Amino acid sequence: MSELRQEPITGNWVIIATERNKRPSDFPARHEERKGGACPFCKGNEKLTPPEITAYREAGTHPDEPGWWIRVVPNKFPALDNKSADLAGSELPGTLWVDSKHACTSEIRHNFYTSMNGTGAHEVIVESPEHDQSLEQHNPAQIQEIFRTWRDRHRALMARAPIRYVQIFKNVGAIAGASLEHPHSQVIATPLIPTVIENELAGARSFFVDRGTCPYCEMIAHEEAVGDRLIAGNQQFIAFCPYASRFPFEITILPRRHLADFSGLDDSMLQDLSAIVKVTMQKMTTSLSRPPYNLTLHTAPAGFTEAPYYHWHLEILPRLTIVAGFEWGTGIYINPTPPETAARYLRETAI
Repeated sequence: MSELRQEPITGNWVIIATERNKRPSDFPARHEERKGGACPFCKGNEKLTPPEITAYREAGTHPDEPGWWIRVVPNKFPALDNKSADLAGSELPGTLWVDSKHACTSEIRHNFYTSMNGTGAHEVIVESPEHDQSLEQHNPAQIQEIFRTWRDRHRALMARAPIRYVQIFKNVGAIAGASLEHPHSQVIATPLIPTVIENELAGARSFFVDRGTCPYCEMIAHEEAVGDRLIAGNQQFIAFCPYASRFPFEITILPRRHLADFSGLDDSMLQDLSAIVKVTMQKMTTSLSRPPYNLTLHTAPAGFTEAPYYHWHLEILPRLTIVAGFEWGTGIYINPTPPETAARYLRETAI
């Protein structure tokens, strides 16, 4: 019998369609044709991208030349950028105002509607000079360097006004939104706090006020005590399939240490993070025949970096099903694979 489950922090509901109980082999393998042609992210093609922002490279090598092992460049077609016009001085009708969520940023009320200037940043992190080296195939040191770059770019962008949030994410496969095959992740800095993060913060704070404890700390303790949704763990991190998983084989990675802000990672945490990401991704890609997926970072926005009720975390979302009319109409996702079943398959997958 199907079951409705509620996510304990946001309050969102999902349907776990237990009668379907799909196994990894029930999802069709998605093999995408290689595009071919010159790749702007491959070594030797540095001039095909905008000038690099920063890079980890060999001593004696120069910007926009070979010799790097990670490279950060502006997105050629940015969603947001720091060149957007300041609408505060425009002739558009409306009322300019600033609230606590959008400090240092002007919003414009157009009677019924509201807008804001598109100031921000959009960057690409090229994760390796090698075109076919996926995240789980890297050695742990390279994965650690990737997340070090995530941390460093997050710190740099959060220091800029009027940035309130920095979203870092990775799309793999055309179905998941990747337009280029070369391994990369993206960074978009926004002058506002996204609604998803606002909802997480509000739910976590309500839990904290009501019970006096951090809900993420409680979640870690519960998942370890129950054990049937666990995938992997080490000294500083835990990987599991969430109780109210929206998608089959959805995975959350949480730091055991109470840390709201991803920028606060130290080197020992970077090492353990790279280790658990590698083993978790190896299990997922092996079990599901290298599916398209999205990997997203959720972290505290400006003003909440010391919140006693929030943990930054990673979400890994394999794209195995299609979001259809019911989901779009209600916001309630239908998951054909119970997270307990998904976690068991992933735990038992040999790597």
